[in-house]
Amino acid sequence: MERMSTRLTEPIWHRYVPIVLLLIAFTALGSAYTAEFAYSLEPCVLCIYQRIPFAVIGVLGVLAYLLEGRMAMVVLTALAGIVLLIGAGLASYHVGVEQHWWASVASCGGASDQALSMKQFQALLQQKPEKACGEVDWTMFGISMATYNVAVSGVLGLGGLWAAIRMRAA
Repeated sequence: MERMSTRLTEPIWHRYVPIVLLLIAFTALGSAYTAEFAYSLEPCVLCIYQRIPFAVIGVLGVLAYLLEGRMAMVVLTALAGIVLLIGAGLASYHVGVEQHWWASVASCGGASDQALSMKQFQALLQQKPEKACGEVDWTMFGISMATYNVAVSGVLGLGGLWAAIRMRAA
């Protein structure tokens, strides 16, 4: 009887890790691609880089589905939390570029000091110019998508680490 009551009170969070990770990845990447293709919002280089942590979260979700065991879920949840916090850091950097607090080290449509040959110059004239990372195409309540990404990734990252700690302690 004691064993049965222990099972009923044992947290079962680890069962939902794959679903939550895949939901986070699908929602974030789906929103980014919808903004790009349905609403014609052109992403800059840093916007594209901000998609990478969510793709990694999707891979972690697939791994969580394939692996069994509570300890594997603890490790994957902690990794997901760390990846999301890295994504929040990258988004914070992008917000700084948008607000002109610092210049971007990524090639975000800035001018180059290199001398160009005539063929390179003609090729540049024919291609679409790269979007500058300091330009903000869309805001809601005066807040850019990169700023929303800072908040969402930060909260989800801290939540992932908290959940991993709680699952490990249980």
